[in-house]
Amino acid sequence: MTKGTSHSDAPAPSARAIEKRLIVLGSTGSIGTQTLEVVEHLNAMADRGLSPVRFRVVGLATGKNAALLMEQAARFGVRELAIADEQAGAAEPAGARLRRGVDGAERLVREVECDVVLGSMVGSAGLPATLAAVELGRDVALANKETLVAAGELVVPAARASGSKLLPVDSEHCAAWQALLAGETTCCPPMICGPSISRLVLTASGGPFRNATAHDTYHATVRQALNHPTWKMGPKVTIDSASLTNKALEIVEAHWLFGLPGEKIGVLVHPQSIVHALVEFADGNVIAQLAAPDMRTPIQFALTFPLRPEGVSRKLDWAKLGTLEFTPPDRERFPALDCAYDIIARGGTAGAVFNGANEAAVEAFLAERIPFGRITELSRGALEGVGSSPLRSLADAMEADVQGRRHVALALEGRAHVSGGVR
Repeated sequence: MTKGTSHSDAPAPSARAIEKRLIVLGSTGSIGTQTLEVVEHLNAMADRGLSPVRFRVVGLATGKNAALLMEQAARFGVRELAIADEQAGAAEPAGARLRRGVDGAERLVREVECDVVLGSMVGSAGLPATLAAVELGRDVALANKETLVAAGELVVPAARASGSKLLPVDSEHCAAWQALLAGETTCCPPMICGPSISRLVLTASGGPFRNATAHDTYHATVRQALNHPTWKMGPKVTIDSASLTNKALEIVEAHWLFGLPGEKIGVLVHPQSIVHALVEFADGNVIAQLAAPDMRTPIQFALTFPLRPEGVSRKLDWAKLGTLEFTPPDRERFPALDCAYDIIARGGTAGAVFNGANEAAVEAFLAERIPFGRITELSRGALEGVGSSPLRSLADAMEADVQGRRHVALALEGRAHVSGGVR
């Protein structure tokens, strides 16, 4: 990995390289740090005249990891910063401006000119800043699926009105987009797929409990749930992947990115994580996207589209690829998948309620207050107990998020009904 340089020390861009200004929201998390690896790779390639695009990082935002934020700011010469945790110890670098508070990332987006915003803040915390970027017409490389789950009814119309592109960073949605590009469309999300698209299939690794019994899955420990067999991710996403809640959120995300009804979006368990999505066309053809399980590949594609410079990720070794397996998911052991179609059918604030409840339930599980199987029970209980109301503003989405969390808190106190499951 090439060492980064400050703006003043960096060599002049190649005459052939297009420079893009980038803000990274969630820069200290798994996706954020890998994004900066991709940036260093692309800039090193551009310095050698081997990449047609280079990036200047103009803003960084984190939740609470002040030490790493300051290290990144120094490495990339970034002067515009944000940190959500007002108590996090962070001395502002000389000449830098640090925005503190839960609205810091949103203020960063509104106050700093850029071409692309990489949205990778975990959970609903990233919604205000991402929506602000869309309203301003900035292209958004979207890794925060919760933004569309909680507020797709707001974000997608705003993107169409402003001309903002929603460039999917999730490996499955990036794969689906590439399959669609190979098939019939030439546009960027958000899009509306026509009748020539019969079905979009997202793949799931199956997580650590793919072959576990219902009892063992329900009573799994935190350590077991965090032991993902394929991907290295933050704890929230890893737990969601183990319960297939992450795939449920991705079904809703695909609905908004590609304009497909729920009945045209399916899931297959694919433990090798090589095929990331398939698009079935009305004429019987199927186009799949294959790549090694490395998040830097979809990150780079989203940042550089429609260009394809040399990638930083490892390539597939076709001679050693072996067997590719596909099986339908077990809906009884992983009931979160059914919640996705319920969210799409209900519309309104349903996604925000479910997402808020899930975040609260995952926090309770990580704190070892509940068994693993109760995460989905609590999330589904909030969806059924709180219900859905019209989504007219960001305030509606944030209030629904609060209601979902409150329902989980009451359920943990024994004061709210939660639908049962396998024990």
